[in-house]
Amino acid sequence: MLTLTDTAADIVKQIADQVPDADASGLRISTTEQGAETGLTLTAAAVPEPGDQVLDEHGARVFLDETAAAILDDKVLDAQVQPDGAVAFDVAQQS
Repeated sequence: MLTLTDTAADIVKQIADQVPDADASGLRISTTEQGAETGLTLTAAAVPEPGDQVLDEHGARVFLDETAAAILDDKVLDAQVQPDGAVAFDVAQQS
């Protein structure tokens, strides 16, 4: 199952807090087809979509579509804020 670093959890909570009137909001990770490859899309979501796997770690909620959950099953999500304020997410193998 996907895990989050403490930094990623903090940033996910900040993103989720920006969703208006959504007490159960989180970050949704879904898959997109890009030619022959599968890409990942991250969006703030008020609630999970039907069929999403819900991860609640360090108080941060992440919603994963079925394919994203399979791709990220043995991964860890990290994040950092860039000097310009943009957020950069990184996916690495769990150790």
